[in-house]
Amino acid sequence: MRTLDLTALPRLPETITRPAYARAALSPGILHIGVGNFHRAHMAVYLDRLFSLGEGLDWAIVGAGLRPADATMRDRLAAQDWLSSVTELEDGHASTRVTGAMIDFCPVDPRAVQDRLCDPAIRILSMTVTEGGYFLDSGGGVRHRDPALQADIATPDTPRTVFGIALAALRRRRAAGVAPFTVLSCDNLQGNGDATRRVMLALADAQDADLGAWVREHVAFPNAMVDCITPRSGTDDAARTERALGLRDAAPVTCEPFRQWVIEDRFTAGRPPLETVGVTFVNDVTAHELMKLRLLNASHATLCYAAALRGHRLVHEAMQDATIADYLRTVALRETIPTLDSLPGVDYAAYLDAVLRRFRNPAIGDTIARLAEHGSDRQPKFILPTIADALARGLEIEGLALELAIWIRFCADPPFPMADPLADALAARARDGAGAFLDQSVIFGALGKDERLRSAVASAEEDLKRDGLAAVLQRYARGPLSESRPRCHAASGEDVTG
Repeated sequence: MRTLDLTALPRLPETITRPAYARAALSPGILHIGVGNFHRAHMAVYLDRLFSLGEGLDWAIVGAGLRPADATMRDRLAAQDWLSSVTELEDGHASTRVTGAMIDFCPVDPRAVQDRLCDPAIRILSMTVTEGGYFLDSGGGVRHRDPALQADIATPDTPRTVFGIALAALRRRRAAGVAPFTVLSCDNLQGNGDATRRVMLALADAQDADLGAWVREHVAFPNAMVDCITPRSGTDDAARTERALGLRDAAPVTCEPFRQWVIEDRFTAGRPPLETVGVTFVNDVTAHELMKLRLLNASHATLCYAAALRGHRLVHEAMQDATIADYLRTVALRETIPTLDSLPGVDYAAYLDAVLRRFRNPAIGDTIARLAEHGSDRQPKFILPTIADALARGLEIEGLALELAIWIRFCADPPFPMADPLADALAARARDGAGAFLDQSVIFGALGKDERLRSAVASAEEDLKRDGLAAVLQRYARGPLSESRPRCHAASGEDVTG
């Protein structure tokens, strides 16, 4: 079958949205590291829409990456002139567009990426390197002794991490009198710009104090909130895309119709006018970021382990389980939203309802296994900050403590292989009980020693053992566990999976 490329665009079905601009009119302005599905469903779509309005044509994307998977992606996209198809799925409806915002892709080689970043035309370095790619410990500090960072410190001209490569390019631009680029994180990480800045400055200060001072003064690291549920593509997605296009896309993307991007308006060398296509620019993204991280990402993290123990495979199936759905909504309303400061024009309960509707979208087919991956990294980013905030404010934490107890039960006896770099340690600690699990300082830091949290998690774990998951979740949704927990129980014998 014919493959997607520039020559195929005129023959696409009328139902397919395609670039309303000449690719030859585009010139590079952004180098993006991490050209996965999320990037192509999010940033690339926003820019494609902008270019189709005839605006910002000098901000096209150059792709980049450092992993073997990036080389595979580069080969696939090169064969189709860097075009991507993006199919938005909602119950009973699919809408496909072909985007052309990417015009090149660096060879997958650290030196090639560094050299391209020295091009004065590149004014923004953006990145999607996953939440675990920032060399941060559980408290948000930089893991200075990480071997990869130490190697970049020892060989600053030939670095291999994203951050070392960016710093080497900035050093070369400074020496050549070229303005620095903005570094824009597109990862689901609270304070993603601040986190990027911390890692870059840790490297710069260790290499050259003068360079560190220059980066502090001249390089912008805006925080940003990104949102668009984008599951991994499967064979069904490829077949659906092939039917829609009438040709083969080697790297199709499927996602939900919803997308959001809120960015602090701090850029070193200009930016594309993305507000024209719905991006929100603000002075401080914190409130928007916390809303999304604590009500969407944290809801995913809260959902997955309970759903796994209940035997669910897909997210929308789990949302049809009233025991799961009621718990998920209740913990957010009762415990998470009270930790959020008011945001003008935003109704947090309405936002939560919209999030839960998105979870119910059966067309996405997002998996519980995907959400359950890397809990040792995701829980400290999406759940533990809310708990710490609630404790500091004297707010309720029983539902959040129950979420941790459910994670412990999952780790002790996972219903499918645990995809986590700390899987063995998590399993061993979970089998030793709540106290041993919370003692993992690499995950919980000082929070794991909080006596109120330890007591709440231990109580929730005991309830799960005694009464089973379903009963405990239902009881929590009816009212606070501390008020509704039975005073005396006979052994129920119910399995934790409910």
